[in-house]
Amino acid sequence: MALELSTIGVKFKYAVESTAGTKPSNFTEITNIISLGEMNAQPDQLDCTDLSDSWRRYVAGVKDSGGDFQVGANLTVAFKTAWEALVTASETARAAGKDTWFEIEFPGGLTSFYFTGEPVELGTPSIEVNQVLQATAHIVPNTISGWAASST
Repeated sequence: MALELSTIGVKFKYAVESTAGTKPSNFTEITNIISLGEMNAQPDQLDCTDLSDSWRRYVAGVKDSGGDFQVGANLTVAFKTAWEALVTASETARAAGKDTWFEIEFPGGLTSFYFTGEPVELGTPSIEVNQVLQATAHIVPNTISGWAASST
């Protein structure tokens, strides 16, 4: 019987490369996260059917991460400060030819999931009466590294 896991304890972290092309080992957690988007790189399906085929045949093409990874958060001073620090660090790294890595750390013995990307500056959130102030932050994914051991 499998033991189902909860989202309690999931952590979202980032780190910029010290050496270009090398995954960092020390990641910084961003707190106040309430949701993380799905990251499934679906390849294009390239039709390679020829006149002798009675069924269409396909080969996998370029993988597509979807172009936008969304991070939902309670909009606190701590979150806004952390996100601004992330954007600044990422812009500095990019100018030096280095990537920004992201880690989603899972509880319950699962490994972490890694990808590189470019975080986008925060905009203004939707505002409604009698609601918690929340923001959606965006990251443009570049490379999906996938599942690997946790950085901690």
